[in-house]
Order: sequence, then C-alpha cells, then structure tokens
Amino acid sequence: MLHIHIKKFNELNTTELYEFLKLRSEIFVVEQNCVYQDLDDKDKKALHVIGIRDNIIVAYTRIFGPGDYFKEASIGRVAVDKRYRRFGYGKEIMESSIKGVQEHFNIDTIQLSAQTYLIKFYSSLGFKKVGEEYLEDDIPHIKMIMN
Repeated sequence: MLHIHIKKFNELNTTELYEFLKLRSEIFVVEQNCVYQDLDDKDKKALHVIGIRDNIIVAYTRIFGPGDYFKEASIGRVAVDKRYRRFGYGKEIMESSIKGVQEHFNIDTIQLSAQTYLIKFYSSLGFKKVGEEYLEDDIPHIKMIMN
C-alpha cells in the first residue's frame, strides 16, 4: 500500500521535487524514448499526488482544477516506477488522484490525455474515450473524460 500525499508546489521540499521529476524523466523521456520539455511551468499550478513506499516516491500524478490546464479538471503525468508496476500502484495513485480532484476542486468531471495503450486501464477507472486518436510528442493519445 502506498502512502499518498497531495501537495501544492510551494509545499514541496527539494527532495520530493527532485525525486518525482527524476521519476517522470525516467519514464516519459528515457523509457518511452521521447525527447520533450517536461518542465512546462504547469507544475507551479498543479497539485502533486505523490505515492511513497519504503520512503521512495514510486508513483506520481499531477492534478489541475477546471481551466488550469484543460477546460475540465484534469489528471496528468501519471507515472509508476517500472520496478513497482506489479503491485497495483497505478490504480491506487489514480484513485487517490480522482479523490483529490473531487475533494480539492469539488468537481466530478475529470479529463485526461491518455496514451492509447492505456485505454483499458483508464476505462476500468470510469473514463470514456472522447474523439479521435492524436499524436502528442509522437506518441498516440486519446482524450478521455470521467463524469
């Protein structure tokens, strides 16, 4: 089980910031072989959902209120350390993120930009596909909404 913390940018300590940026880089840049600008200034607006096991950040998302990123509240940068994926932490961090959106923004409609290979995973959490597939950083994605 993960210990979940939700923090504003100015509540993060430097170790937490370093560790989740490292995790995002390991997954989205190195593992997925995708060169893109991860540091996009949106982290300053986001709430950071951090999943810790054995004092290590092993899962992460960032959440936004309506209008902060998309028209709807949203969840993004969903990341689980490759060494910990078999424990169900992806589902656990997403459930905590959904709950975080509901509690912090008092809203139930949530959008995400899902990598298409994860459609089944996000569908199992209540998200539905909207529109057509598109490329984001040369990786196939699809808009998904939960109401």
